[in-house]
Amino acid sequence: MNSFLAARVLLCAAALIPLNMSGHAQIHNTMPVVDASAPPSAVRQMPASALTPPRPFSRFAFSGEASTLGVRLQTAAYLDPHLNLRASGSILGFSDTISTNGFQVDTKLHLSSAGMSLDYFPFPAHGWRISPGLLFYNANGADMTFTALPGTSFSLNNYTYYSSSSDPVKGIGGVGLHSHNPAFTITTGWGNMVRPKGHFSFPVEVGVALIGAPTFNMALTSGQVCDANGQNCVNVATDPDVQANLQAQVSKYRKDIEPLKTYPVVSFGVAYTFRRQY
Repeated sequence: MNSFLAARVLLCAAALIPLNMSGHAQIHNTMPVVDASAPPSAVRQMPASALTPPRPFSRFAFSGEASTLGVRLQTAAYLDPHLNLRASGSILGFSDTISTNGFQVDTKLHLSSAGMSLDYFPFPAHGWRISPGLLFYNANGADMTFTALPGTSFSLNNYTYYSSSSDPVKGIGGVGLHSHNPAFTITTGWGNMVRPKGHFSFPVEVGVALIGAPTFNMALTSGQVCDANGQNCVNVATDPDVQANLQAQVSKYRKDIEPLKTYPVVSFGVAYTFRRQY
C-alpha cells in the first residue's frame, strides 16, 4: 500500500514540471523582440555633424583692422572649440612736420610687422580670449630731419643757441621700435574671428608687444650757431660744447620714449568666416 501511494506522488510531480516550464516560457515571450528585417529608415538616427566637432582647419576667417601697428590684415584657422591659430601682417606709412625745442622736424613714420598668435577661448560660447604670440618680423620706426630756421633759437640740454642766418643748422635722426626681434606679444580681446555660426564678426584686441627699449639717435650735420647778436659763430658738427649738449639732449629723448618698450597693441575691425565642406 505504501508503495502504491509513493508511486502516485511521483506521477503528480512529473505532471507539474511541464506546467512550470511552460509558465517561464510565457514570461520570457513577453519581452520585445527587434525585427532585423525592418528597413533602416524605420530607425531614427542623429546626423554625424551633431555628434562630432568640426575638423581642425575646416574653418578659416580673414579680417581687416585698424591698429597701433598699422593697417592690419589677419587670417585665423579653427583648431578646436577652445583654440584658433592666427597670423597677421601690418603696414603703415605716414609723414608729418612737428616743432620741438625750436627745431622744425620732418618725420616719416614707417610701420611694418608680422606675427602669429594662439587664441585660447576658456569659454567658447562667450567669445572672450587670451592670446600669447610672437612678432617675428618688426621694422617699426621713424626717420627725421631737423632744421633750425635762419636766425631762430633752439635749445639743447637747456642751453639756447641761435641758428646762423647765412648757414642754418640742419640734422638727422631716427627712432627704432624693434630692439627685440622677434618680440613676445600678449593680448586679450573679444570676438571669435572664426564663427561657429554665421559669417561676420567684429573682433577687438588690447595688449602689448615686448619690443625692448626703443632706440633714438640724432646728429647735427651742418650749419653754425651764433650768439644772440649773430656773432661768434661755430660749426655745430665740430664744436665740442655743442656736441656735449646734443648728447645730453639725446639721453633725455631716450628716457622720454623708454615706456614704449612695452608697445601698446590695440585693434578693431571686421572678419568673415569661410567653411570647408568634406
